[in-house]
Amino acid sequence: MISPGHSTVSELFEIIYEDAGLLVVNKPAGLVCHPTKTDQWSSLIGRARLYLGQGAQPHLVNRLDRETSGVTLLAKEPEAARALRRLWEGRQVEKEYLAVVHGHPSASHGVIDAPLGKDERSPVAIKDCVRADGAAAETEYWVRQRFTREQTPFALLRVLPRTGRKHQVRIHLAHLGHPIVGDKIYGGDEGLYLALVEGRLTAEQRRRLILPHHALHAREVRLAWRGQATVFRAEPEPWLAEWLAGAGG
Repeated sequence: MISPGHSTVSELFEIIYEDAGLLVVNKPAGLVCHPTKTDQWSSLIGRARLYLGQGAQPHLVNRLDRETSGVTLLAKEPEAARALRRLWEGRQVEKEYLAVVHGHPSASHGVIDAPLGKDERSPVAIKDCVRADGAAAETEYWVRQRFTREQTPFALLRVLPRTGRKHQVRIHLAHLGHPIVGDKIYGGDEGLYLALVEGRLTAEQRRRLILPHHALHAREVRLAWRGQATVFRAEPEPWLAEWLAGAGG
């Protein structure tokens, strides 16, 4: 049941698809997936419970970082959760992202094959890095557009992670030398992330970040659902779409 102070579903999230067992939404950037200690509106799971009603126990099928927007699947009952988990574990799901990065990649297409593990030198507890003894990780990308804003080069990429490691796309693109615009952990100054979580980001720091959230959007999830080849798709939120439109793309 939706609370009286928030009268429409659109205030919770954009629904992409729904059936008896599955809810697919376009997760807003800036919203954490898992419940927090504050109100139900502060997490995607909390909002899903508000939408589905009393007693609902939605299962998060795929997780996106707080600042990443896009296609997120929630199972509404255990049977659907088990079926979807089998698809993920069997690597029968393909995910596609849009990312805006700093600089102009020299190659129009490439595969980043670099193992990932914990960054033990970082003060950011959740930060990982490329390291030789890490878990295998592979990301494929295509350059969709190279452009310049205020004499600064950027590129719009289509990205397909071939594995599903934590922060994989963000780390791999930074490793390539083209970090995602607005990335507070992997953009070159992890102090920005510490400032964010401690609520002390300054106006100057926000200006340096260029965008209000990092420019990574989960655009598509492709899988066989209920025996049918299915594509769930969501377009970027206005703050990113409008910025890209200003670049002519």
